[in-house]
Amino acid sequence: QVQLVESGGGVVQAGGSLRLSCAASGRSFSSYRMGWFRQAPGKEREFVARISMSGGITRYADSVKGRFTISRDNAKNTGYLQMNSLKPEDTAVYYCATSLLLGNAAVDYDTWGQGTQVTVSS
Repeated sequence: QVQLVESGGGVVQAGGSLRLSCAASGRSFSSYRMGWFRQAPGKEREFVARISMSGGITRYADSVKGRFTISRDNAKNTGYLQMNSLKPEDTAVYYCATSLLLGNAAVDYDTWGQGTQVTVSS
């Protein structure tokens, strides 16, 4: 089992950038696909991005495509989400998660971090 801890959230003005990190411990991080999800108040948790075990394949939600970049460094057991051109509607708690399955649904992921708050002011 992998344990995950997110960091890097904060308050930023619209148009700004943040880089989230997801530090993994436990069993081999490189054996798992990794995804980022977010949940805004009163809304369901939604898919943001995912990355393959090697990092060679990435997928994004349409709402963040071209603005966010997911990456991973398996040597450091860490995943990242670079967020540029942030908008107020990006405000949410962001979670990283790992999965042995291939998918964009939250139910496909079995290990989750505690989340980190991202607030984008207008």
